[in-house]
Amino acid sequence: MTSTHEQLKDLREIRSLMERSSRFIGLSGLSGIAAGLCALAGATATYIYIGVQPFDKAHQTYFDLAISSSKWGIHYVKFFIITALATILSAIFLGILFTKRHAHQKKQSIWDATAQRLLTSLAIPLSTGGFFCLALLLHGSIGYLAPATLVFYGLALVNGSKYTLHDVYYLGLTEIALGLVAMFMLRYGLEFWVIGFGVLHIVYGTMMYFKYERK
Repeated sequence: MTSTHEQLKDLREIRSLMERSSRFIGLSGLSGIAAGLCALAGATATYIYIGVQPFDKAHQTYFDLAISSSKWGIHYVKFFIITALATILSAIFLGILFTKRHAHQKKQSIWDATAQRLLTSLAIPLSTGGFFCLALLLHGSIGYLAPATLVFYGLALVNGSKYTLHDVYYLGLTEIALGLVAMFMLRYGLEFWVIGFGVLHIVYGTMMYFKYERK
């Protein structure tokens, strides 16, 4: 009995070592929650800037209002770029903070070969989507910004999921689905963006926290 128990223990240790070498398991659910809160803050600023409320049918579409807006003396292009950068940088900072703490608990380096492969897999779709969205913004195609960011972000998650927790794969598919639906419902593109980057991040982050981190 003791021998069988020891063999099972050895197998679990071998499996753990293999998992550590092929997947970045230090990803923190709190990072997802933080990213979701940052997205909600960015969306709130956008709603205030264009002067509408979510699912408000009484006004023009949010992108028509954005193009004609210069609230606080800020041109809409400048506002969207500043808001996007503030949201992304805040989410990245908090993500690194929580992930570094969780990786330390898992005794995994935050910058090993697996983490580098994960970052590369994420960076290719994200950078491509970033330039695509910048072109949309500069050409005044504001209505497609929200759906495009959801689709490219979802593709990045699916592409990078093979190097981290498999839950990320399903989050990616959900983001892609939301983005594609939003393409046909441009009026509610901002609402879909809030759901995808805000609500889903908080939900998935909470699930991952209780599944992998809460002891």
